[in-house]
Amino acid sequence: MFNIRLKELRKENKYTQKQLAAMIGCDQSMIVRWEKGECEPTASAIKKIAIVFEVTSDYLLGLED
Repeated sequence: MFNIRLKELRKENKYTQKQLAAMIGCDQSMIVRWEKGECEPTASAIKKIAIVFEVTSDYLLGLED
């Protein structure tokens, strides 16, 4: 669920993977891997992503709508 919500939010906000990576302080390759569902982000990365998109971490993880 995280990978789907991340990609949807990024596209809705018109951010490239590179832009989002710069905003949260990680490499673009991590955004690619998260969106493909190849790996899971750390708790600190989830928190940064939630702040950027002004959503809860529970939303990102699919625990709430």
